[in-house]
Amino acid sequence: MDEVRILDAVRSPADLKVLTDEELAILAREIREEIVAITARNGGHVASSLGAVEIILAAHCLLDAPKDKLVFDVGHQAYAHKLVTGRLGDFDTLRSYGGISGFPRPAESPYDVHPSGHASDSLSVATGLAKARVLSGTDEKIVAVIGDAALSGGMAFEALNYMGAEQLPLVVILNDNERSISRNVGALMKHLGFMRTTAEYRDARDAFQDLLESSAPFGHSLVRFGKNVKESIKQMVIPHTMMFEQLGIVCTAPIDGHNLPAIRETLEVCLAMDAPVLMHVVTRKGAGYEPAVRDPERFHGVGPYDIETGKDLPKPPAPPSYTSVFGDALVREARADERIVAITAAMEGGTGLKPFAAEFPDRFVDVGIAEEQAVGMASGLAIGGKKPVVAVYSTFMQRAIDQMIINCSLPDLDVVFALDRAGIVGEDGPTHHGMFDLVYSRMIPNMRVIAPADEAELASALHTALALGGPFTIRYPRGAAEGVAVPDEPRVLPVGESRLLRQGDDVAILAFGSMVARSLEAAELLAARGIEARVVDMRWVKPMDEQAIRDACDTRLIVTVEAGVIAGGAGEGVCGYLAEMGLDSPVRMLGVPDVFVPQGKASLLVEDLGLHAEGIADAILETLAEQVA
Repeated sequence: MDEVRILDAVRSPADLKVLTDEELAILAREIREEIVAITARNGGHVASSLGAVEIILAAHCLLDAPKDKLVFDVGHQAYAHKLVTGRLGDFDTLRSYGGISGFPRPAESPYDVHPSGHASDSLSVATGLAKARVLSGTDEKIVAVIGDAALSGGMAFEALNYMGAEQLPLVVILNDNERSISRNVGALMKHLGFMRTTAEYRDARDAFQDLLESSAPFGHSLVRFGKNVKESIKQMVIPHTMMFEQLGIVCTAPIDGHNLPAIRETLEVCLAMDAPVLMHVVTRKGAGYEPAVRDPERFHGVGPYDIETGKDLPKPPAPPSYTSVFGDALVREARADERIVAITAAMEGGTGLKPFAAEFPDRFVDVGIAEEQAVGMASGLAIGGKKPVVAVYSTFMQRAIDQMIINCSLPDLDVVFALDRAGIVGEDGPTHHGMFDLVYSRMIPNMRVIAPADEAELASALHTALALGGPFTIRYPRGAAEGVAVPDEPRVLPVGESRLLRQGDDVAILAFGSMVARSLEAAELLAARGIEARVVDMRWVKPMDEQAIRDACDTRLIVTVEAGVIAGGAGEGVCGYLAEMGLDSPVRMLGVPDVFVPQGKASLLVEDLGLHAEGIADAILETLAEQVA
């Protein structure tokens, strides 16, 4: 007989309010067991979600959601939230095609406030909700949960400044686990270790000031004197609270993030204050599952694993990943050129830079979750005579487009942007797919953009970018490369020159990046149907090979294939070249339509988009048939 669980009886957060502290502790253990059981099969963000269980239970015990709002930053820590908001029955579909998202998603549940997935935005959303409350005269509670690493992001600082200035009624729960995806960096991380201010201190101080201000001129003089004394005493006794205090935000003393009664008691006081409060909660990533506690970085985002050992499940042999190929290539380049500096934004391991950091620690920079700082700093390094390489996921580089344009491209600086995870990413879904980099990179003057089709081309693309100088974007996908040998001596690729990979007079397939291999497969399928397709690895997205485009007009149909959005993408670039050359040739653009692509295995998503070999071939046959009709 199956064991009866408290978790099975929880249909909504309202069910938590009748549970005792002992029952909530049992529920926390059951939630952790459920998270481990499902992520062991589906993969997911394990360590952060395990660490935040008590925070989420305490919040939902006190809030009246969905009227009250619980706002998550990134959403890596929201699995317990999903389990107590009516999604236990669907939790086994987590991150799978057609299943529930690995992040909060408003279309999935009224308890999900906003589509989180990128760091440092929760406080801005919360300030908007709190401002709406003030304007509407309502009384809903606003609570935002943000990690210590995400709090270091510039957007979070801007929100803190505004909520303090406006004295907005909201509570920020700082989940301080002392670990981000990569090691936390910056002065704020040191600051968090010393915060010790209490709400009682703030209340007593403000009450004393109110009393003095009611005492006519003499009282006002005492206020001025008192303020000076107060600031002097604070700086002498509790100097590490000054930043948040000066922003007008009440700070609690650090609380044990796994002591649910303590969290609930403190949060209740904070919610009653009706002012901006930062509640400092110290948790442990991976709590309740020892393998995740030992290695929280690996368990930040992990594929299927063995529950007993925490080790990855065996995978069939595969070529090295594009990420590791890039990392190794950059190390080789740095050995030959001491001017090269690698920069990332809290993704040392995810971008393949661990070998670089180990060999060249003085030339490795991790700015934390601050892509704008990464790119702005890269411009300064370039002005200072260095060759910065900014390695960031495609989706996160969207946060620094202004710096790419103004700081790097306008002055035509030697900055290389290595955009990992370009195209379909998979189970992390729409907030993480790299769909837009071809658009935002090719629109920028002075920027050159290349999409290598295999690992050998990736190594040569990096070598080319460093050799030629100027702003340069290289985009490459997630996962295993094509199995092509990487040359010991990469070559400088001729600018704007494509590669003709297959001859054909009926159709010209102009393929970009990861779509080259699929286009070659599609050409074989077409040949079996009597259609001879020319396949061109366009290689360069900007500038494009004008002669290859002109030659493609000799066929009945030009087909562009890219792993990115069609609107503003490489296909539209080809059409622009045709228009400039005054050529009128039929074009079929294949790529991502005007939709946000959901989560799921990359192979299923590619098939759903018609970007697999069969889909490309079918689209071509369909278009040729329409021409005849």
